[in-house]
Amino acid sequence: MIKITVRIENTIWRKHLPPPTLWAKKAAAALAESGFKEQRRSTLLLTDDAALKTLNNNFRNKDKATNILSFPSGVPDYLGDMAMAFETCQREAIEEGKTFLDHATHLLIHGLLHLLGYDHINEKEALEMEALEVSLLSRMDIANPYEREQYV
Repeated sequence: MIKITVRIENTIWRKHLPPPTLWAKKAAAALAESGFKEQRRSTLLLTDDAALKTLNNNFRNKDKATNILSFPSGVPDYLGDMAMAFETCQREAIEEGKTFLDHATHLLIHGLLHLLGYDHINEKEALEMEALEVSLLSRMDIANPYEREQYV
């Protein structure tokens, strides 16, 4: 099973998530139930828009904040690192009529799938990745995030 180490850089996250370590374990368990059973590790940094803007600019030449970034390691037993921005996550959840927890969980699953080699560069890859996200989230009793009408 994937072990996710959670680092909290911005304490606002503590007010909006269940204990972050337990939250990350549930996401890893959903992956394990779906067949991702390899013993691998990852790190998730829970931070803010300013930090994600800096990372996004430094690593992707995009001078703006984003919701989550994934950095695959290329090391066999270590998947890589992820960073998630609180303000962007909260704004998107409100705009999309989702709970903060459901949206943050979707982003965590999305980031983990990137670390596992999934992408959404073309339509075929996007559909495959979205279907897997929907399946994993359903294991956690979270509605399909791509069906807007479920959140209205």
